[in-house]
Amino acid sequence: MIAVAPTTHIRLDKSGTAWIDDTNVKVVEVILDHLAYGHSPEEVHLQHLHLSLAQVHSAFAYYFDHAEDLDAEIGRRRKMETLRAKAGEQPSRKKLQHSYGYET
Repeated sequence: MIAVAPTTHIRLDKSGTAWIDDTNVKVVEVILDHLAYGHSPEEVHLQHLHLSLAQVHSAFAYYFDHAEDLDAEIGRRRKMETLRAKAGEQPSRKKLQHSYGYET
């Protein structure tokens, strides 16, 4: 029998972020759909038809193997969203320059 390496559908970038192979989708993005809406892998697949069902299942498997790290990432994202919402609209550089009389 010929030994075949298993296909994981997951790759890590230089910073250790997990991505679904051949896509620009992070594993954490798929898992956020699951956590926020209670979507099963099949429902996530229906929402992201560009992902194969195998890729979605691989994202779930990766999450369950690395839940502590991904949950920490999700917590950081939520904290940043909360801080952005509290900060409100930030003035643009152009508005600041105009208000201080520095026209370009």
